[in-house]
Amino acid sequence: MTKRAHVPKDLQSYYDDWRMSPGLEADGFLFLTGFTGAGTDGTMPEDTEMQIRQAFAKVGLVLREAGLSFDSIVEMTTYHVGLRDHLETFKKVRAELVAEPYPAWTAIEVAGFVTEDAIVEIRAIARRNQPD
Repeated sequence: MTKRAHVPKDLQSYYDDWRMSPGLEADGFLFLTGFTGAGTDGTMPEDTEMQIRQAFAKVGLVLREAGLSFDSIVEMTTYHVGLRDHLETFKKVRAELVAEPYPAWTAIEVAGFVTEDAIVEIRAIARRNQPD
């Protein structure tokens, strides 16, 4: 099996400091690390929607680095602190990015994240188009 890391310039610290690939491709699948809404400078916005948008922006960075798009996502798992408090906002932002056929999605309530004040983390699996 051949594996290839996809590391956007803005996320190089994930690879260097944390020793993890923002995206790792294997056999046509791209496995994305979970991303919170922290800015690339590590600051966490207080605004719920901004956190959600920034988390999705990181997912988009990795997808583009791999030559893919949100349409390539086949599965998404999201982790939430206060899920019921921001689910509708999350669904609204997500709906701007995913299209039919929609990826599978599981949303899980958690107690917290490494990054203080984070309310969401998004991880996803994407797939390259394969010949039928």
